[in-house]
Amino acid sequence: MHNDPKKYEFGATTLADKTILVTGGGDGIGREAAKTFAACGATVILLGRTVKKLEAVYDEIVAAGGPEPAIVPLDMKGATKSHYQAMTATIIEQFGKLDGLLQNASLLGVLSPFEHIDHDSWNDIMKVNVTAQFMMTQALMPALKKASQASVVFTSSGVGRQGRAFWGPYAVSKFATEGLAQVMADEYDGTNVRVNVINPGATRTTMRSKAYPAEDANKLKTPAELMPTYVYFMSDDSIGVNNQSVNAQ
Repeated sequence: MHNDPKKYEFGATTLADKTILVTGGGDGIGREAAKTFAACGATVILLGRTVKKLEAVYDEIVAAGGPEPAIVPLDMKGATKSHYQAMTATIIEQFGKLDGLLQNASLLGVLSPFEHIDHDSWNDIMKVNVTAQFMMTQALMPALKKASQASVVFTSSGVGRQGRAFWGPYAVSKFATEGLAQVMADEYDGTNVRVNVINPGATRTTMRSKAYPAEDANKLKTPAELMPTYVYFMSDDSIGVNNQSVNAQ
């Protein structure tokens, strides 16, 4: 592994000729990652719920001179196996392969005491943060296997390594994410597919402000400051790096 992915230096050709799918690409870290990957030469597939947000990111990428991205409007809460299979078929048809997958979309839910956790909210968070990520990644395997080297990156959290009071379903979902990544990494070890996890840490995003409304957001790192780690794991410099769970801060 690069001695410090946080200090990875990247440029306009670091991800040249790569096709990378980013979930939650309309906002926060996903938006920044999509724009950065495009600035490094990648063709980005923007997946998210809100078409307007995806179109805004699309416009920013094109305006900056990046390769024309693709847009996949999809609600991971309601998507079925056939949605993901159709998406995979389209990716193979249009791009021939998928070099990178950043599973970044997550639902936070409401922070609440254990005894007040709402069952519907629990199910929604598990669906988006765990089940949908499994279903999508499973469906995308044929596209990932067509790349000479493919990188799958899952997004965790500090509460996905050490449970914390009131973080209930979100924390549990991130423990599951770490587990899913480890199972995949072990299973695909030695193949052309590598699987790693990034914990972005406290970042200036809408989700963070919902969890910590009283916090001074100006003291937090911006998504842009985390990008060296994200680009590193999508780049050829991380070939052979597998089953790592790293902090972006």
